[in-house]
Amino acid sequence: MPTSLTLEFSGGSEFLVGNQKEHKVSLPIDQPTVSQLIQWIKKEILTDHNRDDLFVMDDSVRPGVLVLVNECDWELLERNETILKDGDVVTFISTLHGG
Repeated sequence: MPTSLTLEFSGGSEFLVGNQKEHKVSLPIDQPTVSQLIQWIKKEILTDHNRDDLFVMDDSVRPGVLVLVNECDWELLERNETILKDGDVVTFISTLHGG
């Protein structure tokens, strides 16, 4: 059964996903983990694969990208192993800035 999610990107991370701050998506996985979502985003939504490293590092987001699940910091949940449910909102906020 697919899982419908709302993905929000801000703090500059929206530039990696077609300059679109909100994406309504349906993952072909029943109750995916955040790790599965990150890999799906890398494959399906990131628009410049030469810059994947600005969002993804190994099997997670790179340091400096905050992840919220339904407005709760994933650090308080199970990080990559947090199970997502239909209707969840996952927010990615980049704290990485040039200077």
